Amino acid sequence: MPELLKEGIEDSVRAIEKLRNPHAFEFMVNVANLLADTFRKGNKVIIAGNGGSLCDAMHFAEELTGFFRDHRKALPAIALSEPGHITCTGNDIGFEYIFSRGVEAYGVPGDVFIGLTTSGNSPNIIKALSAAQAQNLKTVAFLGKCGGKLKGKADFELIIEGFKTSDRIQEAHMTAIHLIIELLERKLFT
Repeated sequence: MPELLKEGIEDSVRAIEKLRNPHAFEFMVNVANLLADTFRKGNKVIIAGNGGSLCDAMHFAEELTGFFRDHRKALPAIALSEPGHITCTGNDIGFEYIFSRGVEAYGVPGDVFIGLTTSGNSPNIIKALSAAQAQNLKTVAFLGKCGGKLKGKADFELIIEGFKTSDRIQEAHMTAIHLIIELLERKLFT
């Protein structure tokens, strides 16, 4: 058991170290700048993901609407996680539309759509990103593995490569999200 734990810790560290890559570093700076500009203009962020990535999307939104490190003005962010909407849309027209319908309902030009998918192949995130682009939203993708079908589709993308399982990819995504919010708060509130 101790060896399994040591291996898990080393894998987690390797995942986080992917954020040292110059592309990942640039991604975090660019997304922090994008979000700062979005909020300065009075626009919002719409975030979506499935399973653990939905939990990360809700965490991301909560850090913006609540606060991260210091008390400050709330920032407008929505995680597409409302059960009534998800089950109605999934049941009536299909699970692949649960997020695109949310983007259609809430998105306006100047907003940002953020999709989290460790495979890059989630049909509902792919449709949501397309809906966001059709409505002139900027798009951000947190991806894993090789980027999947979403590779190269968003305005800004982060791909955490080299891991077969979602947990390590999500650990790196969440660290990147926290770092983006830290940069964002410094830009807007200091």
